Amino acid sequence: MRIESEIKLDFKDVLFRPKRSVLRSRKQVDLNREYKFRNSHRSWKGIPIMAANMDGVGTFNMASELSFLNMFTCITKQASEKQWDENISKIDREFTAISVGTNKEEYFKAKSVINKHRLKWICVDIANGYSEHFVDFVRQVRSDYPKINIIAGNVVTADMTQELILAGADIVKVGIGPGSVCTTRIQTGVGYPQLSAVMECADAAHGLGGHIIADGGCTCPGDVAKAFGAGADFVMLGGMFAGHNEGGGTVEIKIFDKNEYETTEYGDRLGKKYEEKHVVKFYGMSSETAMNKHSGGVANYRSSEGRTVEIPYKGNVKKTALNILGGIRSTCTYVGAPSLKQLSKCTTFIRCTQQFNNVYVK
Repeated sequence: MRIESEIKLDFKDVLFRPKRSVLRSRKQVDLNREYKFRNSHRSWKGIPIMAANMDGVGTFNMASELSFLNMFTCITKQASEKQWDENISKIDREFTAISVGTNKEEYFKAKSVINKHRLKWICVDIANGYSEHFVDFVRQVRSDYPKINIIAGNVVTADMTQELILAGADIVKVGIGPGSVCTTRIQTGVGYPQLSAVMECADAAHGLGGHIIADGGCTCPGDVAKAFGAGADFVMLGGMFAGHNEGGGTVEIKIFDKNEYETTEYGDRLGKKYEEKHVVKFYGMSSETAMNKHSGGVANYRSSEGRTVEIPYKGNVKKTALNILGGIRSTCTYVGAPSLKQLSKCTTFIRCTQQFNNVYVK
């Protein structure tokens, strides 16, 4: 046993230090990035924000809507071959990835879809990217598809980031436990503060000509900007893109007790106040809800590592996406970055103990 005493940081631990800027308007900021990937040798251009491959987020409707904004979607691995056939015409292959675990049946289905529809991206996604068989699987995918863009994860340390890139991954997904509906850190005690993980893995990947995705932990546009400032090439969002029409979830009406009372003009109580809210169910892909839906229940050798929550219904995702992009543009103007590419070079983080004034937040 040993202890690493160096302090590791999360998004909540830092703020950007503002700097003198020559930018006059947020309109001047270019959020598009252009990458050439190390192993596939393909190029890609777009806004490097991704919808996560989760139920209620990684859907074909989400991919269709976000592609109009040059944003990316990883389709959930539970999507069937028939669903791919029915929806292939509505998606842009440049901005959509098929997802797969290391299960042979899943990979057989994925290969059929890739070959039939000439897909350009595959996301090899398991919770624990430290398994030797996972590295071997990534190596097999690269052997089968020399020119496809491979996303692989999840890991949180420099050594495994480099291991996966050398095995054939173009982009490594970084994050263990930071997600809003992930309970891995509670169930296992395993994890790594996300900001430090992004910084360290980005440094390792860029040294080999690879790229990383900051996956999880973002709760607001400022966190997305911090991930880019820390060196992430892409940022993947689950909870921030959940609860929209494009996710396909059922909108329910719930009545909440406001713990307030209607009163007369003289202050006499008349009755309790209630509030009607529209909510959508959202759950982690290792939650009991997800395993009941896709795997017939929680296997007796494991436990649930996700939670199920009800989140506010948010309408169309375009409004949320534009809000995120607006926040990042504003960040760039504060630190003097004319483009997203320059943001990490212009970033100085300051450590803090409090970020927000929540006096009017219930």
